[in-house]
Amino acid sequence: MIITLKPGTTKKGIEEVVQKIKNLGFTPHLSEGKERTIVGVIGENAILTREIFEPMFVVESITPISKPYKLVSREFKSKSTIIKVKNVKIGDKEIAVIGGPCSIENREILLEIASEIKKAGGKILRGGAFKPRTSPYSFQGLGKKGLKYLAEVGKLTHLPVITEVMDVRQIELVSEYADIIQIGARNMQNFNLLKEVGKTEKPVLLKRGMASTVKELLMSAEYILSEGNSRVILCERGIRTFEDSTRFTLDISAVSQIKILSHLPVFVDPSHGTGRRELILPLSRAAIAAGADGLMVEVHPRPEEALSDGFQSILPLNFQRLMKEIKPVAEAVGRKV
Repeated sequence: MIITLKPGTTKKGIEEVVQKIKNLGFTPHLSEGKERTIVGVIGENAILTREIFEPMFVVESITPISKPYKLVSREFKSKSTIIKVKNVKIGDKEIAVIGGPCSIENREILLEIASEIKKAGGKILRGGAFKPRTSPYSFQGLGKKGLKYLAEVGKLTHLPVITEVMDVRQIELVSEYADIIQIGARNMQNFNLLKEVGKTEKPVLLKRGMASTVKELLMSAEYILSEGNSRVILCERGIRTFEDSTRFTLDISAVSQIKILSHLPVFVDPSHGTGRRELILPLSRAAIAAGADGLMVEVHPRPEEALSDGFQSILPLNFQRLMKEIKPVAEAVGRKV
């Protein structure tokens, strides 16, 4: 449930409410606005305790949260969350585009790609150091060496960097080098991993599982927020359907639906969503029109030589074109690139 406190409630009054919530065995989550403070009471059957809080002088109203996910819901926080990563604001008026190779192959290629991303107007550099592959014999990434390359190139180009964590044992290492932690589709319901990244202060980009519903994605995000980390970015990256003309089916409707249900920013990954580079540009335009706060696009100067997912990577020249073509779409929906 949500407890809305009266305007002008003092710090002592807020602390009294918070302490009472803790004494009852529930978890309090504060959201302080300009005029009012609201307190989320998280725990099973929390609404049954409303009669305890209603007589308190500082309490203005109590509202049940109908959704099974609480902290990520618009009911808990009506204003959209904005996440600042260095000089980039995610979820604000400006669209943030992430670009880079699927896998970090070496320092030279990564620097070449990052320079092109920066020149075209991309805001964040991506690159996989640990790669979850379908085949155990496929390239699995450079590990720590790749993380060092990513951090160095990010510093040289003044781009925040994002990379994937696959295991709880990698969190500390990846956090040392990356600005944003990515949880991939295969780990969307790895609840132990979600809880551990929830204990960090790093922003987390959470990808939708390939066979997961929007509700399941939001419930996974709830695991992260429930541990104290509210800096979560959701990412639609395609789901498995009966359609086989693309690698996955990119669910554009999920973007608009999530924006209604949740205050968290939403990105779209058209590279994994289709597996076809010729569809990345039109679906990027569609994603922005649907309300996406950003894109994640795979870019490689020589896709035919890429060690992973070259068939869905676009050339730097086409990334420049993408950045130009999403600009009028963004402006049409009151955003900018």
